[in-house]
Amino acid sequence: MKNCEPLVELPHALTDPRLCPDARFVMGIDGGATKTLAAVLDLESKALHLGHAGPSNEDAVGAQRAVQALLEAADQAIGRAGISREDLSAAVLAVAGTDTSAVARHVRSACNDQWIVVNDVVAAWAAATGAQPGIGAISGTGSNVFGMGSDGRVWRAGGWGHLLGDEGSGYWLGIESIKAALHDREASRPDTALSAAACAFFGCSSVEEVAALVYSKPLTKGEIAAFATEAAKLAARGDAVARELYGDGARELAGQILVVIRQTGLAGSFPVGLIGSAFKAGPVFVEPLTEAVHEFMPDARVSVVEMAPVGGSLLLAMRACGCEQAVAGAEMEKLIDEALSVHSNVAA
Repeated sequence: MKNCEPLVELPHALTDPRLCPDARFVMGIDGGATKTLAAVLDLESKALHLGHAGPSNEDAVGAQRAVQALLEAADQAIGRAGISREDLSAAVLAVAGTDTSAVARHVRSACNDQWIVVNDVVAAWAAATGAQPGIGAISGTGSNVFGMGSDGRVWRAGGWGHLLGDEGSGYWLGIESIKAALHDREASRPDTALSAAACAFFGCSSVEEVAALVYSKPLTKGEIAAFATEAAKLAARGDAVARELYGDGARELAGQILVVIRQTGLAGSFPVGLIGSAFKAGPVFVEPLTEAVHEFMPDARVSVVEMAPVGGSLLLAMRACGCEQAVAGAEMEKLIDEALSVHSNVAA
């Protein structure tokens, strides 16, 4: 085991939470590279109120715009709950990005110490494990892995952003799929239906035009990551190149999971929760990842987490005020699904 400081530490408010028996309202936020979702939970009535905003990943939009999106989503959810910021017993803002310290400073100056900023992978871990020993692995627009051992040791692997990492993420799968289409065009790699799919998806007449679009527009992380959905469909239909890409991505992400297992000392049976839109690809992605993890840790319980990531933030907010037993994980998942369904219907 490498002897150095972890890249992500759990805040003191989460490792040594204060007791707040009168806590009623808590807030969780999931801030990513494409959107931000805030949720205020009334612990008494179990009512959940949502707020939406644009991206809040500092790497993508900068610290100032990230904080603006976080506060916009937060105030929207708070307003729908009919309360003020001061009524919150705790708030956990889980934000994507390589370093959330600048965002945390801005949030503290705008709000108060009850607003806790963590990396989004910490909330993913909470959703995957109930904030217990185990691992949460994100593969959405970006990728990241975080876990905690039975002795409280924590470790993060990945999460370096699309230029330096994000292996096995939607962006990685999208850009690798575009590369495969270009290799097909130049006849340096096998034929693949990804070529025609890329042209259709990006509205181009040729693969060369897709390449020019990547550089000249340029395409955003989210736009490139969205193409992974098309690659997943082709992989499921048997396209050999697309299937190989998903297998490669799975092994890349499994390698990060194994690093976290080693550094935290996890052993025996423990959860490895997979969270994020890339896992909607299904068996073509999940099965090779599971096989790679089981090769070294056969008793690990690898599964796709159905709870929306904001649920992890809410679980951590409840933990921060000593109310982590107020709503069980299964109930939280149901509350979020119902609230999202209602919100989408109203928006439509």
